[in-house]
Amino acid sequence: MTSGDSVQPSRRVDRAGLAIAALLAVLAAVLVWDARGLQSAAMYGMGPEAMPVVVASGLGLLAIGNFIDALRGNLPARESSDPVPVVLILIGLALLIAIIGFGGGFILATSALFVTTSAAFGRRAILVDSIIALVMSTLIYLAFDRLLTLSLPAGPLERLL
Repeated sequence: MTSGDSVQPSRRVDRAGLAIAALLAVLAAVLVWDARGLQSAAMYGMGPEAMPVVVASGLGLLAIGNFIDALRGNLPARESSDPVPVVLILIGLALLIAIIGFGGGFILATSALFVTTSAAFGRRAILVDSIIALVMSTLIYLAFDRLLTLSLPAGPLERLL
């Protein structure tokens, strides 16, 4: 062995990476299967089933890339698993669904998700984040409602606008 040669450490197959690749592939297959059931009103061109197939194609490519990297052992090392950020984001998503479901509207629901997500990333300025979230959600709502004329779930704040 010469001084220019380097020894590559043997890498093991990443089983968690293989599981993630399999889940991505299953999700892609479910999207394609579900898109087949959509009725196309278009006589020619693309119908509503096109977008789920595009998303499924992207997920399929991610699954293939993840599968190859998992077999080669090239996936980055994972940090220790701390469930708190995941739980905070899940709470935010549950709040989003509940607020919209109970008629709270887009602005409050999106603000709740924003605040819980920022807390999941380690930010502890909840009052400041709430103000930022309310302003951003209001601007997003106005952009969709007034500029794009697309309706979003309306609640008490949206009715004031």
